[in-house]
Amino acid sequence: MAALFGPKVMVINERAGSGGDLLPYLFRFRGIGPLVGTKTWGGLVGTWDTPPLIDGGGFVAPRGGFFDVNGEWAVEAEGVAPDIEVRNDPAPVIAGGDPQLEAAVREALRLLDGGGKVTLEDEPPPPVRWRRPGR
Repeated sequence: MAALFGPKVMVINERAGSGGDLLPYLFRFRGIGPLVGTKTWGGLVGTWDTPPLIDGGGFVAPRGGFFDVNGEWAVEAEGVAPDIEVRNDPAPVIAGGDPQLEAAVREALRLLDGGGKVTLEDEPPPPVRWRRPGR
């Protein structure tokens, strides 16, 4: 129905975990574009459905992990490393800059200048969600 055609760049940093680890992993896995920033912190084990204690307290216990397509444990305690490493050092940030975002924009513009665009022919057909029986 709608899409953003053209180059894509993702900004990541050490404060990203859980979905912030999974999304850049999948962004790279699908070859969508480069990752810019610093390595994510590597917290991808799920801790859902831990029941409350009878005294009203609680606890956290790992319930699931992430395995790659080769069946290997991935991302947890490793994080996702950027393709272009850029730290947000305090001095430029205090001065009002954002080195990671600025580097990501430069990379996107570089890719765009290099003819980096996606045509409709490159896109897969839309998924068929359902069909009525008997038709």
